[in-house]
Amino acid sequence: MAYSGGLDTSCQLAWLTKEKGFEVCAYIADLGQDDVLTNEMVEAIRDKAETSGAYAFYCEDVKSEFVTDFVFKLLKCATLYEGRYLMGTSIARPCIAKRQVEICWEEGAQWVSHGSTGKGNDQVRFELCYLGMDPSLQAITPWREPEYFERFEGRQDLIDYATINEIPVGATKEHSYSEDENLMHISYESGELEDPAYPGHKVDYPGLVLRKKTVDIMDAPDTPCNLTVEFKEGEPVKVTNVDDGTVVTDPLELFLYLNKVGGAHGVGRIDIVENRFVGMKSRGCYETPGGTVLHHAHKDLEVLCMDREVMRIRDTLGVKFTELVYNGFWFSPEMDFILSAMEKAQEPVTGEAYIRLHKGNVLCLGRTSALSLYDADLVSMDKAGGFNPVNSTGFINTLATRLKASKARDKKRQ
Repeated sequence: MAYSGGLDTSCQLAWLTKEKGFEVCAYIADLGQDDVLTNEMVEAIRDKAETSGAYAFYCEDVKSEFVTDFVFKLLKCATLYEGRYLMGTSIARPCIAKRQVEICWEEGAQWVSHGSTGKGNDQVRFELCYLGMDPSLQAITPWREPEYFERFEGRQDLIDYATINEIPVGATKEHSYSEDENLMHISYESGELEDPAYPGHKVDYPGLVLRKKTVDIMDAPDTPCNLTVEFKEGEPVKVTNVDDGTVVTDPLELFLYLNKVGGAHGVGRIDIVENRFVGMKSRGCYETPGGTVLHHAHKDLEVLCMDREVMRIRDTLGVKFTELVYNGFWFSPEMDFILSAMEKAQEPVTGEAYIRLHKGNVLCLGRTSALSLYDADLVSMDKAGGFNPVNSTGFINTLATRLKASKARDKKRQ
């Protein structure tokens, strides 16, 4: 069972073991939630799992794999769901599911479970990933079991059940926000946020555990932060803080550093209503500092190095890629095909992007690349640069051929 130690999965684990007779192995993926999942935190989650009835407990550190094999692939595909959301939750699901299925194989498990609601996207994502890796596995999902959802109509019923079973949980009757956190982002849903008019990014996030990744823009420093981000074939390989000389090259440490400096300058907060795969609209507040910094830096370098037509095709494929990630089709033949094409498109994206972080903004100051397609002489207004302007006459006339034909046709209709 994919187990977070939160309200939903703690109650579900207890229900599966104590009332349905399953032997449950609890599994949590360390994706950088809470920034650092300390030994004390892991022990507390293990104790909670045992209280709920788990016979075994796995806490798997997949942070490095998450960054290199999932987050960076998302970055190279210039992915934004509905033009706004960097999909910090969506991209975590295949990483979690991959290791979960591997543990199923190790434990000889025939059943696999997760705590996702029957109204949400994650139930689809997890189960498509399970079946994409091992079609023989069977999923049991309490939120889709009538016996379960008729008994627990909402979070307050779960809180009462946890209390009866002496399971400690963080949610309270006053504030029952739902959080999902990993090293890429944190999301907030439910509670007052279910009212789309409620101001989600209030300074104190009333009722939420104060574990934010970004400062409020009003508290961000007046002095900006200047960074150089170096890419090789579309992947970030080095970050240099121009102001204090800090240099980071390890992929995981690089991402964590950008989370730190991006968050300190209020970068990466969004408050959106999105369309879930299951057909309903959902409101969420997200904080994605490091991912937002890299997204802007990468896009800025791409326009210098990537051929125009390749970029257009990549952007077209990117819409489908985004849909596949959001909807849970990471382990699918179409995803394999698109990822291969995306990797090819990124081969020339090598160079440096110079950016400034200030008051929630990522400002692109410049970019350089040995593989640049930019020709200063050719584009200059002050030099011929090998371009003969006489050629433009024929070019324009050729482009206008169909326009002239259409106009002549329209005159005949008048």
